[in-house]
Amino acid sequence: MTQPLFLVGPRGCGKTTIGMLLAEVIRCRFVDTDRWLQSQVQQTVAQLVEQEGWAGFRARETAALEAVTAPSTVVATGGGIILTEYNRRYMRAQGKVIYLCAPVPVLVNRLLASPEEALRPSLTGKPLSEEVQEVLKQRDRLYREAAHVVVDASREPDRVVSEISAALARTARRKQGGVYT
Repeated sequence: MTQPLFLVGPRGCGKTTIGMLLAEVIRCRFVDTDRWLQSQVQQTVAQLVEQEGWAGFRARETAALEAVTAPSTVVATGGGIILTEYNRRYMRAQGKVIYLCAPVPVLVNRLLASPEEALRPSLTGKPLSEEVQEVLKQRDRLYREAAHVVVDASREPDRVVSEISAALARTARRKQGGVYT
């Protein structure tokens, strides 16, 4: 693989978990845009949003995306990276975009089990299950618009990685056959 792979989806869909495993399986580098950004500014996402607002954070998120994009890299993106049209177009042009899709109850359960949840600012101020449902309703179309491949991420990580690998192999075969989708 030379093109970067971009994993998109809502919080809790497994972008980091799947990304690390996928990178290991296909022997590529792994980068998480949120973690990369936080290491650069020495602040959490919540601190950045409090200090610079969502617009400032989104601008930094775009800069992080551009900075980490490289050949043979699996990139786990922040859940809202697709809100910016430039980011959607950039990822599609630079590599393959994989939407890790999961139903609201799965996302909520994963977020409740995650110790990092407290580091994320609320997007709506509503209870978690309502927020996840509302945000997914707003963003699902954008995730799908950006994606080359949509994968059911509610399954076990190994199975999700296998499905991604199979989808990428199918895409490569179509490309070799002169038909590229």
